[in-house]
Amino acid sequence: MSSNEYPRPDARIHLALFQPFSPNYDWSTTDRLEDYYDFDKYAELVQSAERGLFSTVFLGESLRLREHLGKLNDIAITGRPDALVLYSYLAAKTKNIGLVATLNTTYSDPVDLARRLASVDVLTAGRAGWNIVTTDNAWTGENFRRGGFLPNTERYTHAEDYVAAVQDLWDGFGPIAGSRDAESWSAEPRQVRRQGKFRSIDATPQVPGSPQGQPVYFQAGDSAEGRDFAARRAEGIFTHHIEFDDAVAFTADIRRRARSYGRPGDDIKIFPGANLVVAETDAEAAEKAAYYKEFALNDRAVRQAIESVWGTDLSAVDLDGPLPSFEPVASRQSHTHGIVHTGHEPTVKSRQWRALAGEHNYSVRELVHHLSERRGFIGSASTVADQLAHYVRSDAFDGLNVTPHAFPDGLDDVVELLVPALQERGIYPSEYPGSTLRENLGLPETVAHRVPEAAALNLEEAS
Repeated sequence: MSSNEYPRPDARIHLALFQPFSPNYDWSTTDRLEDYYDFDKYAELVQSAERGLFSTVFLGESLRLREHLGKLNDIAITGRPDALVLYSYLAAKTKNIGLVATLNTTYSDPVDLARRLASVDVLTAGRAGWNIVTTDNAWTGENFRRGGFLPNTERYTHAEDYVAAVQDLWDGFGPIAGSRDAESWSAEPRQVRRQGKFRSIDATPQVPGSPQGQPVYFQAGDSAEGRDFAARRAEGIFTHHIEFDDAVAFTADIRRRARSYGRPGDDIKIFPGANLVVAETDAEAAEKAAYYKEFALNDRAVRQAIESVWGTDLSAVDLDGPLPSFEPVASRQSHTHGIVHTGHEPTVKSRQWRALAGEHNYSVRELVHHLSERRGFIGSASTVADQLAHYVRSDAFDGLNVTPHAFPDGLDDVVELLVPALQERGIYPSEYPGSTLRENLGLPETVAHRVPEAAALNLEEAS
């Protein structure tokens, strides 16, 4: 297909750095496991991303340490530092890269969140973003002494109420407008009084807007309600839709929903999570990918994957033999588990796994390897760059949320090999377009979409 035949022949791709810090990392590349809590090591990784002109760094949230069979999971480090504290530090170590924090609408207060996030946005001169997440499971709520208080059916109604409150607070104090002279600070913030379904606020904003106006909204829900919420509020979406046909369909659906709310549709940047393994040759890249997979799925990880469904200790099971013949003891897989999280009833999932293993003659180990296949792009820089050019010009997505394989040097091959190949194809910038996150993502300087209150909050009928 020639470039002129694509729906977006002039499209450019964005790269984002995702920091989940999971067992997929090759921790053997670090001298100390304590590096995980060393902010200078975070800075090294983010500075590498900035050297590669990444648009953003995105830190996932973990409000409770992950468990396995009722105990702390000893092979998955899931305790994460507070994103806004970390980003305040990284602000002094970087210049252009956007800093997107995952912040929960269920277990926080909108007045406090609006102030803290606006503070980071001003501190970074307009580089902050907010990945809006909802949580309804009782396990996480137990850390806040109110587990299960939010029904699943109300989580997006609750989120709309919450985001509308934050938006009112940000609107209540005008932007800096690119300068810090006396005139730009002269306007007094207005008192914000709001009565919502879930909360009332009566507060005065304490922090002015940044040069980009306000932080950029991101979202990652994939249910029908989540997609509608994104179509109303999001300016960026983190998703798992990476296979070509699926990605094209997802992006088209989001743009259609956004247009139904009066938005242009292309003012949302879509970032599927991706595994990028690049090397000088396709063969070398395939070899590296096989190594990363073997490292991540050691015996303990494989065993945890099946234990999380069977709900009991399976230390006696031969990993190179068949799945257990008995039924799972748990009635439902817990959110606290996860090398492979199925999200299904264990008895149903165990039967599906047995059918899959029988069809392909898989051992336990081979089955888990199959289930844990990370989708993405593997090959030489030239091969991967050609694939990404096809995807972005076809409007499959706007960028990739890249998980590095090592900490803190896991982006070196992407920056040194892939980025130049993307630039040669005209789909990647040679410098940052601007100084704010909005400028670098090609988004409006102000949030143009103001969802009418009736449309934004009248979600009960739809759910």
